[in-house]
Amino acid sequence: MNTVKTLGLMVFLTLLLIFAGGALGGRTGMIYAFLFATVMNFVSYWFSDKIVLAMYKAQPVTEAQAPELHSMVRRLTQKAGLPMPKVSIIPSETPNAFATGRNPEHGVVAVTEGIMRILSREELEGVLAHELAHIKHRDILTGTIVATIAGAISMLAQMAHWAMLFGGGRRDDDEGGSPIVALVMMIVAPIAAILVQMAISRTREYEADASGARLAGNPYGLANALLKLEKGSQLIPMQDPNPATAHMFIVNPLSGGGLMTLFSTHPPIAERVKRLKEMARGA
Repeated sequence: MNTVKTLGLMVFLTLLLIFAGGALGGRTGMIYAFLFATVMNFVSYWFSDKIVLAMYKAQPVTEAQAPELHSMVRRLTQKAGLPMPKVSIIPSETPNAFATGRNPEHGVVAVTEGIMRILSREELEGVLAHELAHIKHRDILTGTIVATIAGAISMLAQMAHWAMLFGGGRRDDDEGGSPIVALVMMIVAPIAAILVQMAISRTREYEADASGARLAGNPYGLANALLKLEKGSQLIPMQDPNPATAHMFIVNPLSGGGLMTLFSTHPPIAERVKRLKEMARGA
């Protein structure tokens, strides 16, 4: 069901790009914005793992350096039928974790020092299984495609904004439509794109929770881990987290409430825990 929802949202986002392109920049503007956004996200897709690992100073660790962590990852990857990913540790006391890599053959699982201090083995296995589920589902590829389309929409809106400021305007021919429609789309389209992008991210988190719980064999382990991570992240917030990478972590490293939750890349922890417990009772 989560996969169907993700595909539906991606189709909507694509249709929004086509409509926004016609309203804001015509066919030419849409093509240029989409091509530029594609190039940017292509580079991000191929090098995002190195960029994000360097950003958080994650250090690769060998089996000799972290035998228990490697043992857990190896057992779960064998059970999931995945290649063994690289394992890295982030020098931070904030309890959190993320996965990266452009495909399962180049997967990386990174955990903070803090998460290994506060979680039990069962809870840590639940977290690792969640991250491996992201790798197995190729969620990084999904995120890149969504970011490409959302980025193109935002670029179209910016192009239209500058054109209006400098009186560029457009003729009423096949390259443009109604100025009123263009103005509305310039405001609404980027907001709608962000909301859809966030909705897809939240959907993938629910799917990774469910798949990770099945892989680990105990939904309660991940549920308890999420509660500890939420509290731990509040007590020891991450220093200067990059909003562009917030969606990668198992719990949101950014703080904020009220309307900010509408733009959150993560579903509420309470809802995630509720679903995991229902899953455990159903099993």
